[in-house]
Amino acid sequence: MRIVRSIGMAVVFLSIVFGSAVPTFADATVPTSDIEGAADNPLVKRYDGSFIVSYEQSAYTDFTVPLSPLVASADPDARDKNNNRVYAPEKDIEVEGQLTRIAYVLPAERSPLEVLRNYQDVVEAAGGEVLFECKKEECGGDASRAAYGGGNKMSLTMFFVYDSDLKDADFSNGKCALTSGINDQRFFSAKLPEAEGDAYVTVQTFSLIDDLYCSELNGRTIALVHVLEPKGREKKMVVVEAAKMADSLSTSGSISLYGIYFDTDKAALKPESDPTLQEIATLLGNEPKMAVIVVGHTDNQGAFAYNVDLSSRRAQAVKDALVSKFGIDTGRLTAAGAGMMAPVASNDSEEGRSKNRRVVLVKAN
Repeated sequence: MRIVRSIGMAVVFLSIVFGSAVPTFADATVPTSDIEGAADNPLVKRYDGSFIVSYEQSAYTDFTVPLSPLVASADPDARDKNNNRVYAPEKDIEVEGQLTRIAYVLPAERSPLEVLRNYQDVVEAAGGEVLFECKKEECGGDASRAAYGGGNKMSLTMFFVYDSDLKDADFSNGKCALTSGINDQRFFSAKLPEAEGDAYVTVQTFSLIDDLYCSELNGRTIALVHVLEPKGREKKMVVVEAAKMADSLSTSGSISLYGIYFDTDKAALKPESDPTLQEIATLLGNEPKMAVIVVGHTDNQGAFAYNVDLSSRRAQAVKDALVSKFGIDTGRLTAAGAGMMAPVASNDSEEGRSKNRRVVLVKAN
């Protein structure tokens, strides 16, 4: 936590020089209760005596479950949002639903392995199945840090969450639990049968290492638990009809489309994209002399070059589908990727980022 520590040291110095006029930050403390608003997920209970220090829940999102160790991207220049070399599992499963992320501080003298085994017992007792398990460096990436750090290799924690994504205050128990150095990392992913479909669970345990602002938690085991519960998506997006596309292209020269779907970090079109693709095909059928540019756009999660490439591949996938599936002449379509270069909303929130992830049709003639 070099940056956090540097800020803290500066505050301490200024406090000494200028007195109490400069505010100080509270260090981490051994928790005695859960943070406000947090609760266990009913599918995966806590280890006895542990407390929730970080908590977030999304009503509906996507989640990637690792089924193999993280390996370095084949592209040596591929970088994540913290300028780390990108690492990802070669085998995974993409799922969608309600996601809960919980970080617990465990009682003293509990090892990461002991805690992990207890969570596995809970999963198996509920009829679940462990899909993948790893430990220490075998998990891939940087096994010495959690969600914080840049300029090196991604860590397993960073595959799920970065320090900049956390809502916990600096120097809080939650921030300390997920941004300090770590040791003796353990991990498993599993699925649990539910009436609505399979739920997925990942559990990562490790020993926290810190000798400064998080020192009260030094040596404590942390458990980072993700639970993805199956849940039907509210289908509120209205498919943009061909006539509206034509009007927008005529008046403003472009139109943003949100009915074209891809999995996170993937360029393969999902089946639910077909209604919007059909409307594009109808538009071009009604306007036989029209040519359009299909422009892919992303949010700012990940490196600039990576997002330009991803958006280009997504635009190309749309073009290919219009040609192969809907019979549009390839000469009337140009695919291009803008990456994160033209946001229509702030990337500081998931709501804004979702608006920036889009496909735009631009009238070429």
